[in-house]
Amino acid sequence: MGRRRAAQDARRAREFEAFVAGAAGRLLYAATLLTAEPPQDNPRARRLLTLSLAHTYACWERLRGEDPYDQARQYLATRFSRAAWHQYGGLGALGRFRPRSYGPLARLAPQERLILVLRLYEGVAEEQVAALLGLPRERVRAICDRATATLLHPPREPAPAVLGAKAVSP
Repeated sequence: MGRRRAAQDARRAREFEAFVAGAAGRLLYAATLLTAEPPQDNPRARRLLTLSLAHTYACWERLRGEDPYDQARQYLATRFSRAAWHQYGGLGALGRFRPRSYGPLARLAPQERLILVLRLYEGVAEEQVAALLGLPRERVRAICDRATATLLHPPREPAPAVLGAKAVSP
């Protein structure tokens, strides 16, 4: 029995290593988008990835025909939403303090980032995102539309004052 178990464990390790080699880069990028950290300095994203891969490895034998990438992505999203809930006081809240925010997605609330990454980057269907987050499909669509509009039409910054310019009087 010991040899059989050792052979199964070795096969499981090889399969998982092949999965990680193919999927870790994409999952890390998705986690980096979610956490809004710089790609070169993303400890929270790397922690999310590590937890997601560890969970996937623990469930590897039970997957039986299911896509391990879907499992890893689902756990990544769930873990991010839980962390955002604790860190920001709610998934939809912008939060009082966002350390090291980076890039255009940093302007979005965690829930908007999560939905946008799942829908547009990962290509997950609206119904699946709604089921994962426990929201109505229409709400997911509205949040995705609002987040997209925020990214496409950012609030304008006031024009910088020209130093040394004199005011023109009529």
